[in-house]
Order: sequence, then structure tokens, then C-alpha cells
Amino acid sequence: MAKGRNVRVTITLECTGCNRGDSGKGLSGISRYTTRKNRRNTPTRLELKKFCPFCHKHITHKELKK
Repeated sequence: MAKGRNVRVTITLECTGCNRGDSGKGLSGISRYTTRKNRRNTPTRLELKKFCPFCHKHITHKELKK
């Protein structure tokens, strides 16, 4: 039977290269992706290289805090 606590959780990954404070420099947003990870196999924060449409290149995206 299923346990009370889900093993797989939905996480949000955010681009590390986008300027977060400068909205006047032409960067209009921050690239974010959602994915799922297994809490038992990956207890640390996840880092993946994904494409950022605002930076126009593949860059590291890190897991956000909840």
C-alpha cells in the first residue's frame, strides 16, 4: 500500500544567468522549468543544464527553495 508521504516531488528550476534586479536592461524575465525528482535518490538540490530563452544559451538551472 502507499505511504502517506510521496516519494516523488515536483520542483522548480530557475536560471542562474538571468539578471534578477535589472528590468531596464532588456531582459524581460527569468527562465523557469518544472520537473519531478525522487526524494530518496536525490536529497540534495538539483542542478541541470537547460536552455534559457532570455540568455539565448544553455545554462545551469538550480532548484528553488520551497
